[in-house]
Amino acid sequence: MKRSAFFSLLLGVAILTTGTQRAAAKINYTEYTMPNGLHVILHEDHSTPIVAVSVMYHVGSKNEDPKRTGFAHFFEHLLFEGSENIERGEYMKLVQSAGGQLNANTTQDRTFYYEVLPSNQLELALWMESERMLHAKIDDAGVETQRKVVKEEKKQRYDNTPYGQFVNVIFENAYTVYPYMWSPIGKEQYIDMATLDEFMEFYKTFYVPNNAVLVIAGDFSPEQTKQLINKYYKDIPKGTKPIPRPTVVEPKQTAEKRVDFYDNVQLPGVILAYHMPKMGTHDYYAIQLLTQLMSQGKSSRFQKEVVDKQRKAIQAGAFDLGNEEPGLAIMLGIANMGVEVDDLEKTMLAEIEKLKKEGITDEEYSKLQNQAENDFINQNRKMVGIAGNLATYYTFQGDANLINTELDQYRKVTKDDIKRVANQYFTKENRLVVHYLPKSEENKSQESANNPRKN
Repeated sequence: MKRSAFFSLLLGVAILTTGTQRAAAKINYTEYTMPNGLHVILHEDHSTPIVAVSVMYHVGSKNEDPKRTGFAHFFEHLLFEGSENIERGEYMKLVQSAGGQLNANTTQDRTFYYEVLPSNQLELALWMESERMLHAKIDDAGVETQRKVVKEEKKQRYDNTPYGQFVNVIFENAYTVYPYMWSPIGKEQYIDMATLDEFMEFYKTFYVPNNAVLVIAGDFSPEQTKQLINKYYKDIPKGTKPIPRPTVVEPKQTAEKRVDFYDNVQLPGVILAYHMPKMGTHDYYAIQLLTQLMSQGKSSRFQKEVVDKQRKAIQAGAFDLGNEEPGLAIMLGIANMGVEVDDLEKTMLAEIEKLKKEGITDEEYSKLQNQAENDFINQNRKMVGIAGNLATYYTFQGDANLINTELDQYRKVTKDDIKRVANQYFTKENRLVVHYLPKSEENKSQESANNPRKN
């Protein structure tokens, strides 16, 4: 077996199964900030001969100009084009030929890049990320290539996927002033309109060391690694441009919003979106447990009542989008054949009202806490998961040690807390209701509006 193929196999196994014993143990790390503002976090673990190298930039779609949405996600793609010292198209090849994996993703709040490699390839990953930070290849050829890629991704993942527009519909209607009003994919026409100078300005503003955290997790020597970090990042200059952050505050919603949205789907859907506090607050953790109660597992309330017992939906669930600023708790259902969308909505709302009146049982509470602990531990079983969590906790809450202590926040949530947040946040005045309808019903709706019934 070739050396690179062997390491690829080892890497795949390690990513899936790294250290059950270690996962429950305290995650030790060291951290420091370089003179140019780059924050560095190191987690040493010699259980497998791999290393994850990641960089999180504190820039997401909320940092974009409303007339240039999609920039952060576009850069996620553009910064794989290469650099002054990495030929176009070679970025992925360098990592893969070394037996590694790499990827990136963008949210409304940050952009995250990572490589997972055999530990003897640590220097390669550090060099490549430093090239991305200092010498990214931003030219007409790369921009035009990625314009096509991003537009094709939008078509496949959003425009031509059943229910693919639900995220866009939610955010466009749930927010009125805060720049969560659009999703990271943005609008393709704005990417088409943008000039090379605008892309360069975005890069020089946000992709700077003082707006980033470098996290390394895995099998490495701390002293040698610090020398390599110094070698590749010391001379990257601190950004000189002010890093803009949104200062507007989303006003409290005081009345229910209702939207009918028509798409190429066969079965109608219902979306209920409620405004919730930002990540890290006590109520944020309580709402996370609440959404688990409604949707996680076969014994969840939506599954048992809405899907299995009443058969109003073929699928129903709930999740929260905990963001750096106040986000949304979302509940959705896809109607069963022959079920009216109004009927599904009433059934879903009835389950929420039941929770508000009766609260939860001791058995449900115990299960929620067990699920929270299991989820928390599983997030840290992968080296790249540890790297991502350390970066996230530092970037948004300024405390990387939450990787060891955040589970205590879930344990502090009581049954009464879950009932209280249900009554406080899951109200008619605080919700957006979307009826996600087949296009075939659009003409019927218009005819009904143009020809109201006469009594």
